[in-house]
Order: sequence, then C-alpha cells, then structure tokens
Amino acid sequence: MKQVVQNYRSGELSVLDVPAPGCKPGGVLVRSAFSLISTGTELMKVSEAGMSMLGKARSRPDQVAKVMQSVATNGLPATYRKVMGKLDSYTPLGYSLCGVVEQVGAGVDDVKAGDLVACAGNEHALHAELNWVPRNLYVPVPDGLAPRHAAFGTVGSIALQGVRQGEPQLGEVALVIGLGLIGQLVVQLLTAAGVRVVGADPDPARCELAERLGAVACGDPGSAAVAAAVAELTGGHGVDQVYLAAGGASNQPVELAAALARDRGRVVDIGKCRLDLPWNAYYEKELDVRFSRSYGPGRYDPEYELEGRDYPIGYVRWTERRNLACFLDLVSRGRVDVEPLISHIADFEDAVETYRRLKDGESKAVAVLFRYSGPEGEGTAQAPAVAVPAVRVETRAPAPSRPVDTPVRLAFVGAGNYATSMLLPHLAQREGVVLSTVVTTTALSAANAQRKFGFARATTDLDGVLGDPSIDAVFVVTRHSSHADLTRRALLAGKTVFVEKPLALTEDELAGVLAAVTESGNDRLQVGFNRRFSPLLREAKARFGTRSGPASLRYLVNAGRLQHGSWYLRQGTEGSRFTGEGGHFVDTASWLLEADPVSVYAVAAAGNEDLQVVLRYPDGSTATISYVTTGASGFPKETMDLVADGKVLKLDDFVRASVHVDGTAGRKRWVSSRLPKARDKGQSNEVAAFVRAVRTGGPMPVPLESLVATTAATLAVRTGLASGAPVTLARAAR
Repeated sequence: MKQVVQNYRSGELSVLDVPAPGCKPGGVLVRSAFSLISTGTELMKVSEAGMSMLGKARSRPDQVAKVMQSVATNGLPATYRKVMGKLDSYTPLGYSLCGVVEQVGAGVDDVKAGDLVACAGNEHALHAELNWVPRNLYVPVPDGLAPRHAAFGTVGSIALQGVRQGEPQLGEVALVIGLGLIGQLVVQLLTAAGVRVVGADPDPARCELAERLGAVACGDPGSAAVAAAVAELTGGHGVDQVYLAAGGASNQPVELAAALARDRGRVVDIGKCRLDLPWNAYYEKELDVRFSRSYGPGRYDPEYELEGRDYPIGYVRWTERRNLACFLDLVSRGRVDVEPLISHIADFEDAVETYRRLKDGESKAVAVLFRYSGPEGEGTAQAPAVAVPAVRVETRAPAPSRPVDTPVRLAFVGAGNYATSMLLPHLAQREGVVLSTVVTTTALSAANAQRKFGFARATTDLDGVLGDPSIDAVFVVTRHSSHADLTRRALLAGKTVFVEKPLALTEDELAGVLAAVTESGNDRLQVGFNRRFSPLLREAKARFGTRSGPASLRYLVNAGRLQHGSWYLRQGTEGSRFTGEGGHFVDTASWLLEADPVSVYAVAAAGNEDLQVVLRYPDGSTATISYVTTGASGFPKETMDLVADGKVLKLDDFVRASVHVDGTAGRKRWVSSRLPKARDKGQSNEVAAFVRAVRTGGPMPVPLESLVATTAATLAVRTGLASGAPVTLARAAR
C-alpha cells in the first residue's frame, strides 16, 4: 500500500510503498476514502523538518532538554548515534480520516465489513491507503453524511473538547482568537450552543468566513473593531470565555484574552501559541486558565486507545470516542457545516505537491482533503441521488367558489424589504384585491406595513389569521428558515399559499410540505419564481420559438458580496446563498427548456462561494448556472445565452434581449428596445397570475410538480458539493 511519510532529518516528503497492516484483535482494518490535512499541526511539523539542526533545536526546547539529559547519562557519542538514527527515519503524517471497514478483528461487534467509519489518532488515522484502527478510535458514520465531511471527525473532536472545557452557557459571549480550521469549528460549535461569538484573526478572508458561519463580528486582533464588538455585546463587561485557537510565537493572543475577558472569565488554550501570561492582568481579573487536551478523555491513555477499555459513562461523560460520535452527529444534522471550510481536494497520489504548495504559501487553505480511490472514494463512488417526491393528492379539495365580483382577501406573513418593495406595491392598488391582514413578529413592523399599504388589520397572531375563514390566500414572505413550516400550516388551514423562494431548506422540509398537501388535499401553492413571468423574457422565448434538438443554456449570476451583518450569512439556520436564491435560476432554465432536470453536478471554487451548477434534462439539454460572488459590482447581475437549432437567445439583465436565427432566407435577428424604466423581473405579472387563480379557482400559475422538481434540484446542489459527483434526481412513483 501507499503512505505519506517524511524524513525529519532532511525534511523530504514522499508517498512510499509500505507493507499493509494486519487486522489485529480489538480493531478494524479501514481502507481510506478521504483524509484531512491539519493545516496547523501538520504544516508545523513539515516546516520544522525543513529547518536546520539549530532551527529544529530552537523549535523543540523540550527535546533538547531530553538530549542533554541523555548526554549526561550515556555520553555524547551514544547520544549522537541515537538522535541521528531517530531523525533519519520515516515518520507518518495524518490523524483524521473517513474510510470503509475492510476487515473486522476479533472482539469487535459494532461494525462489519463495508461500513463507513470515521477514524482518529496520529498512529491509526494516517494518510495511508489502509489503517488498523482500535475500537475506541473509530465510530460509524451517520446515514447520509458524506465521507469527505466525516473526515473532519478528529479535528472536530479537538474543537468540541475545547468548547467543553470552556463550559459555555446559553446567552454568553465568547471570543475566538485564531480562525484557522479549529477556530472556525469552535465558532460554529459555540453558535450551535447559543453563544454569541466574536472572532479575531489577521486574515480578512477567514474573518469573513467566520461571520458566514455564525460569528457576530470578526476583525484583526490588533484593531479597535474587535474590542468595540466585545464592548457592545457585553455592555463593557468583557467576554465570558476566550478560546485560544492560534499558533505562532507571538504573545498577542494571551494578552488580548486578558484585555477582553470579563472578571473571572475563562481562557481555554486549544492551539499551540506562546503562553507568557501577563501576571498582573490575569491576577487582577482572577482569570481561569484551562487547557484542552486533544480529542478528550482517553487521549494518551494506552489502555483506552490501544486496549479498548472504555471509561464508564457515569464517571466520564465525554470520551474521545463519544466526542467523535457527537461531532459527526452535529454535522449530519446541519448544526455544523464543514463544506465551506474545504479549500481544496487533492488526489492522494499528489500528496507531496499538495504539501509543498501549502508550505510555500502558494495555496491559502483552511482545510485540504486527500481523496483515495476505493469503495467510497470519489473515483469509484456510486453517484448520489436526491429523491424528487411525488405529488400525491388523494382527495383534491375543490377551489373555493366565489362570485366573480367578490374581492380576493389576502394576508401577508412577514413585511420585510422584499415584501414591501417587490410584492405589495403590485397589490396595494390592484382592483379586486383587499389587503386584509399583515402578520409580523414585532408590532411596529406590522403597524408600518399597515400604514404604508392600507392593510385593514395588523397583528402578531398567526393562528388567528390562519383560522379566519374570510381570508382567501396567504403570502409567506419571512426568513428562509420559516418558509416550509409556515407553508405547511397554511395549506393545512385550507388557504391558497404564495411563498417566497425557497420553498424548503432540506429534503425533510420539502417532504413535510407535500405531506400537508396529501393530508389536506390542498395543492394550491405558488413559489415566488418570478423570472418566468418577465415580459421581456417571455417575448424572447416566443421569438426563439420551438426547437427540435437539445439546447445548451448558460446563465451567469453575478450575485456580489453580502454586506456585513446580513442574515444571509447565517448559513446554519437560513441555508446557503444558493439554497436561498438558486431556485430562481433553476426554475428559469427549466421553464425555457420546458422540462424538469434529471441530474445536477455542482463544483465550488476554492475559498469562496462561487459555484458552477450543471443541470441535465431528459432530452440531452444542459443548463450551466455560474453563481459567483467575486465579480465586479458594476457588471450586470444576470446574463444568459440559450443555444439550439441554429438559434441563440441572449438576455442582458432583463434590460435587453435578442434572438439570432439562421434561416433559409438569410440570418434573422430580433432585438428588444431598451426598457425605459427599471428592470421588470416579472413580479407584477406573477402576483396578477396568482390573484387570478385565487379569484377564478383555476389552475395555479406553475404546476406543483414543477415547484417540487426545482426545489429538489436546488437542494441537490449541496449534496453534489459534498460528494463531488453528479446527483441523480430520482423521481418517486406516484
């Protein structure tokens, strides 16, 4: 088998052919699928190996002391031979991986051959094709968790153990110093525990990433912004906990911890930074300094790690293995998101070059994975699938009958910026529409909407609105995390529902909405996919005409960067930006191609949110959506080209469109006039079609099957990013 090794004397790295380990009792033989490079610990070791002998001695004074003791005991010649022999040997790298059990040793009964497991240990979870792993250093991977995400288990356990040492409480405020791999995980774990987090790191990109993953504010450790954020969140008292996740020789982290911690606050050292504690500062606040020892209780205990002797849960609640299982559970349930941390995935055969690029600074990375060929590696993995639920309505509820001249009475749940700028202006003066009730979580926002748009009533009582028989339809225009639940409740109440995108953030949420349709027989639902209603795009589609062969569609979305503090950054609760917005572009492509996609392939550029999403359709057509956040702000947001049968449709940000056709009588060309007013992306036509369906009881503007297919395809993007493989959209039987 092959394994990554390093000669500590010369610093040389290589992928070496070595004998495969045997499967001993009390453990399992695991074939690696993905292993994680610890860009902190491992690169420090790699850098040390490249130093001169004097540099090595300066970096490891503890080892120098041992050498001097050996000289005193055994003499200089014997000590020299011993040290040189040890230095001039291969040493392994790696300690966090996910793989498939290939063989089970005697005494092991909790896993079997073929099971996916996450493994830990700098002697047992190495960058190697095969590893023997003892019982207490592996755990089964939860169903549905991608192997490359499970490879984060060990570093996640390190972060989790550090958070446990800080004993966070709901409502507290914490400071995380150092926003590398461990620091980013600490931020998410604290956020999941109900703690507000401030981050400190000199790298602006890492600060931005931490804010996307839940931090309230981040900044350079030496800037006034960090201190100001702490003062604002704590009323000037200081943070309850400080987590030192930084490395290096600077004493700034411990000094900053003392300056920003509250009286009797807790300081937890997780990384390996300089710890010259300023005595007066720590004494005056009586700061509680704690250390976090790797993955948790059991670490460095050979009876636990090698002999498999567990600690009784009544005495030691969280051991190494329990921390590992807990972290994987958090990732599998979406409480921690490791996907944005992955800067690069390299083939295992390219390990030496990958380390070189990291060491030389050519590759700026938070987390890098090695990918192995094998049963669960991306090279031979079975393509993942996302189910597109069938729409089942056993007893379809009839649309409410109404006299033609009876006005449609609408209720709005939510009155944020989109509702007040893009929807309500098209409804406020529409004939035959009564804005009956606006529901918000705060009384003042409801009162503002009532005053601006003439709602008859403003309330915070959602149940009262859903139970009001006079209300015909409900608009759900709240934050993304509430869409599915509010839609489900409104459908069960018998209301016609307009919900802004996205319909759901997870497959389970989508299934819950469809369960409400089945239970109630009420399938009168519209999702705010407005672009298909744009007058300009509809005319361009008509000019393009029918097609006989497959089409190729290219859609560039220049989304731009989010402003600091945007709730879109709260991916843990509100989903990723593409999950929230991508349905627009999937729906537009599917409407133009007049079909629902059958597969999704998604890739992300390293270190940012730029995505390439390729949709494949039943007739062989493809749509490529480039969703980018790093483009120029002055460039149009949405541009599109549709090519088929010698024809090209071009859309320029809903301002101008053109169609080019090769015909027998020469080339034909249609170009729209430049719109004199603001872009019309179809909101007015969309709400008009919805109101008409409510008034007449006719079909909804977009079939429910199409809404479900678009939502499933959008959700499949995350699955595809996790697996690195195309995702099949498997349609359930009706």
